[in-house]
Amino acid sequence: MRVDHGAAPVRAHERATTGTARVAGSATAVAHPNIALIKYWGKRDERLVLPRTDSLSMTLDIFPTITQVRLGAETGQDTVTLDGAAVTGEALRRVVAFLDLVREQAASLRRAVVDTENTVPTGAGLASSASGFAALAVAAATAYGLDLDARALSRLARRGSGSAARSLFGGFALWHAGPADAPAPAADLASYAEPVPVAELDPALVVAVVDAGPKPVSSRAAMRRTVDTSPLYEPWARSSADDLAAMRTALRRGDLDAVGETAERNALGMHATMLAARPAVRYLAPASLTVLDAVLRLRQDGIPAYATMDAGPNVKVLCRRTDAGRVAAAVRDAAPDTAVHIAGPGPGARLLDGDAR
Repeated sequence: MRVDHGAAPVRAHERATTGTARVAGSATAVAHPNIALIKYWGKRDERLVLPRTDSLSMTLDIFPTITQVRLGAETGQDTVTLDGAAVTGEALRRVVAFLDLVREQAASLRRAVVDTENTVPTGAGLASSASGFAALAVAAATAYGLDLDARALSRLARRGSGSAARSLFGGFALWHAGPADAPAPAADLASYAEPVPVAELDPALVVAVVDAGPKPVSSRAAMRRTVDTSPLYEPWARSSADDLAAMRTALRRGDLDAVGETAERNALGMHATMLAARPAVRYLAPASLTVLDAVLRLRQDGIPAYATMDAGPNVKVLCRRTDAGRVAAAVRDAAPDTAVHIAGPGPGARLLDGDAR
């Protein structure tokens, strides 16, 4: 199954991107992380992973995750490895729970061997779960013989990690929260991602990795605490709807400055809700503030550059592709210990040949 921006998906029972017939029982897929420009922060249903607000993202062309799923016997246990090491604990539980969803849809009892290679730092606010569960959704759906279109596959990926719903698509994608008062079956069907039409735009994201280590508070726990205790959360959620409308207009017009201004205010507003939580959730590190200050100086010097941050200390800077080198150099000068990467809009999740790892 290939899912890509602006392209019709190839269904699981058809052909992979190379045109080779896909053998049931084994599949390998690749997916890339996405960075939300209008943020997803807060669930209204944790079991179905239904968000409180719509969100909009750009899939990156760096940091791919490659996942292979091989089916085994109906007895035993699922085994999962990440970069050659066995996955245990909560991470294993999440993958097994996701595979159970796939098995339920496929009416299968077969256990699976999952082998993942991740090039993005895990648990650092760089959307590793988005690329990870998007790749797992494509590979597992194919291995178990499910015939899912792009929308159904996006719903499936959402159940593993909400933002994975967007990594199914290349370029820019919108994740619909769905009606807040819909009953569970209808709400599940109404929450999916799809590509967003964009006028001619040549953006880059300069990714400043100030800390690649795991976060002290997981996104899931921080999200729950923010929604439950922050007095700023509901006002931010309401304003996020206005930000989304402004973002979609800016993308249709190809107005990168308006895209950046909207993304920056939406992200900083999200971090404000976390700082107001009881107790506060603070992902901002001293180096994060250093990079944010560098972005302000770039704008003062006439370089359009705009910051966004997910649930972590790392900063992403939206700019024109022609300015990306200068922006990256400014970030490196301001924060010499920061790893800096330049990304453009990337492809959607897709199948690979089994040996194309």
